Amino acid sequence: MSAYTSSSAGTRPVYLVDGARTPFLKARGKPGPFTPVDLAVQAGRSLLLRHSLPQNAFDQVILGCVNVVASEMNPARIAALRLGLAETTPAFTMQINCGSGMQSVDTAYRYIREGRQDLVLAGGTEALSHAPLMLTPQATHWLAELGLARSMGDKLKHLTKFKPGYIKPVISLQQGLTDPVVELNMGQTAEVVANLFNISRAQADDYAASSHILLAQAQQEGWLDNEVVPLYAPDGKVYPQDDGVRPDSTAAKLSKLKPVFERPYGKVTAGNSSQITDGASWLILASEAAVEKYGLTPRAVIKDSEWSGLEPEIMGLGPAVSAGRLAQRNKMTLDDIELLELNEAFAAQVLGCLASWNDVDFCRAVFDSEPLGQFNRDRLNIDGGAISLGHPVGTSGNRIVLHLMNALHRKGLKRGIATQCIGGGQAGAMLIETV
Repeated sequence: MSAYTSSSAGTRPVYLVDGARTPFLKARGKPGPFTPVDLAVQAGRSLLLRHSLPQNAFDQVILGCVNVVASEMNPARIAALRLGLAETTPAFTMQINCGSGMQSVDTAYRYIREGRQDLVLAGGTEALSHAPLMLTPQATHWLAELGLARSMGDKLKHLTKFKPGYIKPVISLQQGLTDPVVELNMGQTAEVVANLFNISRAQADDYAASSHILLAQAQQEGWLDNEVVPLYAPDGKVYPQDDGVRPDSTAAKLSKLKPVFERPYGKVTAGNSSQITDGASWLILASEAAVEKYGLTPRAVIKDSEWSGLEPEIMGLGPAVSAGRLAQRNKMTLDDIELLELNEAFAAQVLGCLASWNDVDFCRAVFDSEPLGQFNRDRLNIDGGAISLGHPVGTSGNRIVLHLMNALHRKGLKRGIATQCIGGGQAGAMLIETV
């Protein structure tokens, strides 16, 4: 298991100034009302209106996005221009699967830390409901041959070779969620993790139900009001909050769902997995010089980050690797992590990460140490996570950093870690402290 680390020792401090995200909208079998750029623009517009910044204030715009739609190549640049930023402001889109939204923050962090830039807008956006349907290779080949036919007779002759199966599309999202190296989809990798650490179906369902209950409480109490900005659709419909939450969710209700990937005894179901959703999130990162120049008020400082690789078939354990190494390097025990945002790809995967920290063999192999211990569940995803609000792949890493910052302030706490697993066998983690 390899790692790529970052330490802020002896370099410029990098501040998180503010952030905003859209509600996460559950995909419902057809394209939603917003494209990736639409989502990014609405989240960014509300965020920028809070600050009196000139058009040319930002040195860079970085946006994570995995499923880029054909009409929006380099959504970072399109979003930046639609937001009214200066045409001289460079913008680029990055893709590292589930880590894209956090990688945008980490890249901005490194630019500022090294003195190359002072103010960066970093985000993530995804409209999974717009993931394209694709033709099969056979259908594509048939169409190509039809286009190459020279005479009308040749074309008519080729038409007779058409097969009804050619009109059956391939679901690109399903392909994208399958690892081509180990030939396991993400749900199957969660089953591997569950079996490795003896996570039961009942435990997974109980965790999933708690995610819905916590998010419902956060919405009711208004704890997300300074984080989530409403979406306005072209038809005038308003989307004020995450719409996938089920406040009446219970482990008993979830236990009635059938396993999706490993029937009949699997642990992973539609109810204890993250939801397929659309959404965007942004964060403003600044140097000390930018804070002073534009009169900004920092809310947190990024202390360190960690990117790790591991076997693709156990990709769900990535957060345990990255967050554990991040804590070790910063001389922290698990008790020193006051809040942990661990993206809920699957309930079994989250529970597997917690179990691995208390496992002798895992900790000796990964950290060259005795078990790190048992993490306090009361500090984990305190307002729910991707199981209840959804996992727009390119956005989630950005959202968890944003929410961690806000949750730490609400609770009057100092330090926290945001981390997520990444399809393909990777993970990222970020340590922040409130200002």
